[in-house]
Amino acid sequence: MQGSAKDHEYVRLLDTIVEAAEAGDPAGIDDVYAPGAVIWHSHDNRETTVEQNKKLLVAIDGIIADRVYDDRRVWVYDGGVTQTHTLRGVRRSDGAPIELHAVVVCAVENGRITRLDEFIDPVEAAEMRA
Repeated sequence: MQGSAKDHEYVRLLDTIVEAAEAGDPAGIDDVYAPGAVIWHSHDNRETTVEQNKKLLVAIDGIIADRVYDDRRVWVYDGGVTQTHTLRGVRRSDGAPIELHAVVVCAVENGRITRLDEFIDPVEAAEMRA
């Protein structure tokens, strides 16, 4: 992660999400999101709620073991934060390595994420389910 931005409050929001995703445990991410926050994923072009996103974090744990969010690069700006990262792990069904590149763009108001847009390659996303 880049230098001084790592201690910014917006980056700490992303840190909390990454920790929950790596652990497969969404406990604690409620405080990251504003009420009514929206999470959108490019691979299915759907907007989801925080509750739906929490279920996805748990489901991913059942699909991919040893998850690590590598190569995190973060840019903070007025009203938001953007992160690129690579999710690496092992597909539980067959032990195949998984690598998923992503960009997340977050709008932040009053210290909470109001919208998170995640852009991922649909081919890489399909590898998670293979």
